Amino acid sequence: MARIRFKNVRHAYPPPKGQEPVYALKEINQVWEDGGAYALLGPSGCGKTTLLNIISGLLTPSEGEILFDGVDVTSQSIAARQIAQVFQFPVVYDTMTVYDNLAFPLRNRKMNESLVKERVEQIADMLDLTTSLKKRAANLTADGKQKISLGRGLVRSDVNAILFDEPLTVIDPHLKWQLRSKLKELHQQIGMTMIYVTHDQVEALTFADKVVVMYDGTVVQVGTPVELFNHPKHTFVGYFIGSPGMNVIPCTVDNGQPVFAKNPLPIAQPVNKDLSGKLEVGVRPEFIDFADEGIPVNIEKVEDLGRYQVLTLKHEQETIKMVLNEDQTIPSENPKIQFNPEQTRVYCDGWVVEEAAHD
Repeated sequence: MARIRFKNVRHAYPPPKGQEPVYALKEINQVWEDGGAYALLGPSGCGKTTLLNIISGLLTPSEGEILFDGVDVTSQSIAARQIAQVFQFPVVYDTMTVYDNLAFPLRNRKMNESLVKERVEQIADMLDLTTSLKKRAANLTADGKQKISLGRGLVRSDVNAILFDEPLTVIDPHLKWQLRSKLKELHQQIGMTMIYVTHDQVEALTFADKVVVMYDGTVVQVGTPVELFNHPKHTFVGYFIGSPGMNVIPCTVDNGQPVFAKNPLPIAQPVNKDLSGKLEVGVRPEFIDFADEGIPVNIEKVEDLGRYQVLTLKHEQETIKMVLNEDQTIPSENPKIQFNPEQTRVYCDGWVVEEAAHD
């Protein structure tokens, strides 16, 4: 296992003739600590897979260095890096049995057959493949084949990291939950460095100790699920994480206080610097309450989701989402709302301006 560091890494794919290169990865300086469980989270096209392939050596970055435990591996081969990678779609040998598929990476490294058997049986048990070990891989469903791919990534114990590129895309929803739990359990048992690419916030937040949120070719925030929810440093993080995501609404700043549509918004710590750029206020739906005094709204929609309700509100042209517990009442007329000052933040050009007692 290794501590993986990106130092000033950028990457552009070759552009069409006569065009300037477009960088899939803008400058990234990031560390994955030895033994950590990380998720790379972001929408399609944000650079997640490019970043993963640079770690493994499938791609060489246009600029910058990749360091494993302080050693520059930027020009090293895939094999020299000792990386296991599991791809989005199954990569198996259909003519081999499940056992032989799982054993292949170990036999390829001349491991003693008794140790191969022990390791294969351990991984097969973890992935519920024990009863299928003698079957040919060609006879399995897509779910079963992807479990083989996962097993081949997990079976080696000599790797620096295991990389997962959206590995549960073809897995049915119930099995996804089981496999995420199994991967988490395995990580806790053996402490391998795992980096898991996904666009699904549930997968990321349930698997990882630390989530690396990517947007438009760069890393916008790294943190625990709780940190990302409570202290989003970028409006994208606030919007992308949470269901519904953070409300992001336009504002101005008057004497250190944000103002939304002529409504002053109390915040925990006044903005103490001059700002030039696009100004917005961010507040999560969970931190909005009805009040006697506040922002007048129209209630457009109420969705009853059992333990809580999601309300869609309108103030002038702006839509605001609000979450209420099942025991909270909705005003019958002239509803007004207030934002929790401790959870209301000002953003300038997408980036948080102040975070009281957190930065």
